Amino acid sequence: METILETRRLTKTYRSDGVATPALRGADLAVARGEFVSVMGPSGCGKSTLLYLMGLLDTPTEGTVLVAGLDTAGLGDAERTRLRREHIGFVFQRFNLLPTLSAEENVALALRLRRRLVAAAPREMLAAVGLEDKRRRRPSALSVGEQQRVAIARALVTQPTVILADEPTGNLDSEASDRVMDLVCRLRRERGQTIVLITHNEQVAARGDRLVRMRDGQLLTA
Repeated sequence: METILETRRLTKTYRSDGVATPALRGADLAVARGEFVSVMGPSGCGKSTLLYLMGLLDTPTEGTVLVAGLDTAGLGDAERTRLRREHIGFVFQRFNLLPTLSAEENVALALRLRRRLVAAAPREMLAAVGLEDKRRRRPSALSVGEQQRVAIARALVTQPTVILADEPTGNLDSEASDRVMDLVCRLRRERGQTIVLITHNEQVAARGDRLVRMRDGQLLTA
């Protein structure tokens, strides 16, 4: 199958006051188109660092990330931003919804940022996540689980090559978590969406096609 996202010998070391702290140690991971990969490990093991590097939100100390076959090593900020906007959708533990905008406006903002103006798309995407009837509500008028569904709709509306999800159920109770993961899996089946999901929850991780475990900045199974 086609590899759509890949890391090669990916390393990240943070330095503070002359002290080097390794966060990621030579991570090799290949994700096929349409695959749902769960990355699991304890807090501080490097999961989020891996996701941020894969999403081109940070640059590695060594190694490289390939997005849709393009090696990103040496690319400038403008080109990395373009690749990120064209190929990657993000779902974070903190939903990052703008409080002054409605659910529909929050979803539409992702299209405007990527200069893809399709008037019906935000409403259709909210319908897909079961929130069409609440599209005019602001985040404060939605439950935590509903806010996460808006965040998922925002990530999917631009039809990204891959979704990167960082602890998407971390702020949810077990019932809301199950609903969100049911939604993620359904949309993945219907749309063939490629997903890399970071979690410390065994039940959430088990919903993926493949489980990759991390410890001390290293991938144990990839």
